[in-house]
Amino acid sequence: MIVAITGGTGFVGSHLIDAAIAEGHDIRALTRRDQPARDQVEWVRGDLDDRSAIGRLVSGADAVIHVAGVINATTAADFEHGNVRGTLTMLSAATAAGARRFVHVSSLAAREPDLSLYGNSKAKSEDLVKESGLDWAIVRPPAVYGPGDRETLELFKMADLGLMLMPPQGRVSIIHVRDLAQLLLALTDDRAPKKLIFEPDDGQPAGRSHGDFMRAIGRAMGTAPKVVPLPGPLLRAAARVDMLVRRDRAKLTPDRVAYFLHRDWVVDPSRRPPASLWQPAISADRGLAETADWYRDQNWL
Repeated sequence: MIVAITGGTGFVGSHLIDAAIAEGHDIRALTRRDQPARDQVEWVRGDLDDRSAIGRLVSGADAVIHVAGVINATTAADFEHGNVRGTLTMLSAATAAGARRFVHVSSLAAREPDLSLYGNSKAKSEDLVKESGLDWAIVRPPAVYGPGDRETLELFKMADLGLMLMPPQGRVSIIHVRDLAQLLLALTDDRAPKKLIFEPDDGQPAGRSHGDFMRAIGRAMGTAPKVVPLPGPLLRAAARVDMLVRRDRAKLTPDRVAYFLHRDWVVDPSRRPPASLWQPAISADRGLAETADWYRDQNWL
């Protein structure tokens, strides 16, 4: 197939391209900057605001996988621009190009649109996909980890120091990035289920408590860190400080705190992909250990 991919230079997208190449597909990938030449990959220079570039990206493509999006911003307008308007642009281009399949990467946050600006924007993007008339599938990943991820890197650094700070009680599901990439590719197949929302994970029933997840990272690092839950008011105060100090570069925003404080980020079992389509292959212990080794090899730890 010819598969058009947005977000191909990011964490999930780069692993998706690797998986697509391994399966023999030809890739067109959107990029803001020049990229090294690569067999089976045609880089299309532009962004989600460049309709001409988007047109070239999807022209003749059998399937479109829309990975790109904004996960951290300080205003509702920024989330709307990246996650809602960007999705609408991709849907319009895919429709005009006659793409037969549109796979949209959303988030579990879309289940709680009133909780955060991010979740609200992702819920709106899902509505656009469902109303598009295309042959679509929506994937809501839980916490995604693996080599190259800078979001969970901070947790590994805390484990290395022996002290891990976490939100109050709650449970999460996780998925290794390569498992997620395989699901996204599987959904481009003509025989894959259509017009459904999927919530994949690593197969752990009922997910993991925050503490169990932190201790699993500690085991991957070869440490036994002290895990300390932080109360909500303290996390909100830390977010205000981060906003004052780093402004639009803040990582701990009030919006992210609202997300962190929600107690249930476990996938809905009824939305797991059918086993005949896809099953997770990488256990948490194996995946976290591999990720820790990768971080060390890259001198990120």
